[in-house]
Amino acid sequence: MNTQKNQNTDSTTSLSQWLSHLESIHPSAIDMGLGRVKSVANTMDIHLKDSLLITVAGTNGKGTTCRLLEQAMLAQGKTVAVFSSPHLLSYCERVRLNGELAEENEFCRAFELIEKARGDITLTYFEFGTLAAMKMMQDWGVDVAVLEVGLGGRLDATNILDPDLAIITTIDLDHQDWLGDTREAIAREKAGIMRKNGKAVIGELLPPDSLQEIVAELNVEGRWAQQDFFVVKNAVADSSPEHSPSRTWEWKGKHSEFTQLPYPHIPLQNVATALAALELLDLLPDETAIKQIIANTRLPGRQQEISHNPLVVVDVAHNPQATKAMQEWLTRYPASKIRVVVGMLKDKSIVETLAPLSSLNAQWYLASTSGPRGCDASVLAGALLDAQLDKTCTQTFFDVTSAYKAARNDYHEGELILVFGSFVTVAEVLDCTNANEQQ
Repeated sequence: MNTQKNQNTDSTTSLSQWLSHLESIHPSAIDMGLGRVKSVANTMDIHLKDSLLITVAGTNGKGTTCRLLEQAMLAQGKTVAVFSSPHLLSYCERVRLNGELAEENEFCRAFELIEKARGDITLTYFEFGTLAAMKMMQDWGVDVAVLEVGLGGRLDATNILDPDLAIITTIDLDHQDWLGDTREAIAREKAGIMRKNGKAVIGELLPPDSLQEIVAELNVEGRWAQQDFFVVKNAVADSSPEHSPSRTWEWKGKHSEFTQLPYPHIPLQNVATALAALELLDLLPDETAIKQIIANTRLPGRQQEISHNPLVVVDVAHNPQATKAMQEWLTRYPASKIRVVVGMLKDKSIVETLAPLSSLNAQWYLASTSGPRGCDASVLAGALLDAQLDKTCTQTFFDVTSAYKAARNDYHEGELILVFGSFVTVAEVLDCTNANEQQ
């Protein structure tokens, strides 16, 4: 395969120039297989053997699980680096060191080394970024390195290194063209991050049989949701909103138990899964620290309140499992009406994703998204009609910004504006919000 080398990529090349270059050197965005990326990693002697390495796969919940792990490790005085994707506003979001975004020059330095080492080997945008993250983490010599899987697990670039712990957050239908069209097949792909005689935590509440078979075949020491760790919602407070100070829950693990925990700003099951991982690694903080960590852990684009008047919440839910969970957590907002702004990508399960929210007392602002994967708003409108939603409850817009501005113009006190869908959708609204704040 031919490679396109950019002779001007050197120590003076900016991050934006590097990213443009990375987009040009491989003919496709996804190229499943580890051979090419492994070869470059071996040439560069990339490894994270001196760090505790945790790899996190799953349909949903990867980013927030990584975030809580990061915060818990930092609270214990450890140095921690996290690689995650995609980003919302800045590429630097893809690598954090001790909770802070990595500097642009760190990426540029790593990209330059990879470019010199790869020779005629082609790398995708994601593969290049994964190698850069690993190189940066290795150079930093962190105590803990956390890698979020980009797609699947078995053939994802993050899987070239052997983790000390594999985490699978959830398993549902997404990326079927690449991972298979059944939960059994998708589970096998995600289980590819596990290693023989290794350790694993499974946060999925209904794990497919294929996952249990692989854990047994590999003799993995596994911790399973609903078997080795549990979430118990305190019944006394069931009538109070989730964000109420009186609302608490309990976590029960294999050997530890915490009560009167505050409700998190990220999905509850992801917190439970992260706690199970910490327990398995014998790195659980004490109960006082755990409560503080849970109360303070947030992640941009996940159940994020970006405005109080009007009340605006954004979330990157973009598949059926995520919107089913959204249907539940939306109950914390006693809004008289919800104004829903949504934009999606055309390769997602649009009908199945929107269906769980079709019963909301809502007005829908449907936005077209641009680019090769962009989806026209009319497709979203059709999906809602299929879900028996009254046509008068929907409006279509040429772009996300227009839809969001219309929702804000129509807003009345006591309502909620919900923005969800692709990362591109949420990023556009965050960008719009930041621009307004700077005016």
